[in-house]
Amino acid sequence: MTVKAMGWAHSFPVSGGVRAGRQWTREHLDSLPWTAAEPETVDSVVLAVSELLTNAHIHAHSDAQLVLTWDGDCLHISVHDEDPALPRPREAAEGAVSGRGVSIVRALADEWSMRCQRHGKTVTACFRPTLPQADEEPTPDDAGR
Repeated sequence: MTVKAMGWAHSFPVSGGVRAGRQWTREHLDSLPWTAAEPETVDSVVLAVSELLTNAHIHAHSDAQLVLTWDGDCLHISVHDEDPALPRPREAAEGAVSGRGVSIVRALADEWSMRCQRHGKTVTACFRPTLPQADEEPTPDDAGR
């Protein structure tokens, strides 16, 4: 079995890194074959990147390393920071301007995970496009549609 994957990595500093991270993500997503047909998925990915980078900067007081990996099935977004404490989903108070990041990522992503590491933690979210890839043959169930 052959697996083709492509990916990108970049570090974003605490000062000004979130906006730069969103722009960097959009630029790299443009090179993937499905993004033009799925702008809602792209927007969800960019929002998740924004939330994860913000969490790294605000809660971990850390620069954030962002890795995007496309494996042909799932776009994996991984953000690493230097705080080993895992984020906790919580209910934000009405009118609060923060406290929803993890809940937003959980709602947007098809899958997500967190893991502690020797020097910090990594939070990963997976987004699967809904459209078949251009090089896929239609299945017999798709033939009459």
